[in-house]
Amino acid sequence: MSNEKKGFFSRLAAGLSKTRDNIVSGMDSIFSGFSSLDDEFYEEIEEILIMGDLGVKATEEIIENLKAKVKENRIKEPQACRQLLIDSIKEQMRVEETAYRFEEEQSVVLIIGVNGVGKTTTVGKLAGKLKNEGKKVVIAAADTFRAAAGDQLLEWAKRADVEMIGGQEGADPASVIFDAVSSARSKGADVLLCDTAGRLHNKKNLMEELKKINRIIDREFPGAYRETLVVLDAATGQNALAQAKEFGETADLTGIVLTKMDGTAKGGIAVAIQSELNIPVKYIGVGETIDDLQKFDADEFVDALFQTRSEEE
Repeated sequence: MSNEKKGFFSRLAAGLSKTRDNIVSGMDSIFSGFSSLDDEFYEEIEEILIMGDLGVKATEEIIENLKAKVKENRIKEPQACRQLLIDSIKEQMRVEETAYRFEEEQSVVLIIGVNGVGKTTTVGKLAGKLKNEGKKVVIAAADTFRAAAGDQLLEWAKRADVEMIGGQEGADPASVIFDAVSSARSKGADVLLCDTAGRLHNKKNLMEELKKINRIIDREFPGAYRETLVVLDAATGQNALAQAKEFGETADLTGIVLTKMDGTAKGGIAVAIQSELNIPVKYIGVGETIDDLQKFDADEFVDALFQTRSEEE
């Protein structure tokens, strides 16, 4: 494990401590408290997973998977189920390798999400990460409704040493995207990252705006690979799931970025969102610095949650 990865894993494990208290301690008492694998045993586990924000759908699938593994391995002892349960949760969350195709092709990445979830910061961190990988990045500051968004993004753009195309406050976001696409094309950029306005309460406006933005990209940058990531605040739990569903109705979502994983008891929401919406969690954030945003790794996440491996691995 590289030092950066190791540092992230320890921050993730520390950040998930409240979620761990919420889920794992309850489970361990079930494993040690039951003497046989009866219906009540499975019901107790199911209840803890649902209470831990893993969501009904994911929980049902995890329990089914667990029962199948128990049968297959002829397990009789509850304690022997712990690892099987961990494996079932991992299987529920695996993200395909192809999830990061946008990094390999000339692409346009739209980043959407309500204000306050860390959307603009995510755009900045992603720009920095891609730049570090040797990519040529252009940022479009198309969130022209929030006064500080452009300034905040400019700071990140300077830090990441990438170009930012911005509009005046209140400018038409679609015109910012138009300028940014022109710039990205003329400079031969690998990735154009677009920060968009975060409004959900006025869904119709948001839908129209995203349609307009998409039309411009389709017309002006027809060959570009398209990615639409929704940024959600993990600490809001079920509310994050509701937001993801709403954005899913207005945009063709391809992935999820979960921020503020550190210090929330609702980290299980990562499992629920992926399962309910069938959209992969692609990035996960546990803090303020650029290294605190990493690609989501199901094995790493579940191991950090259950603390099943040491950092040296």
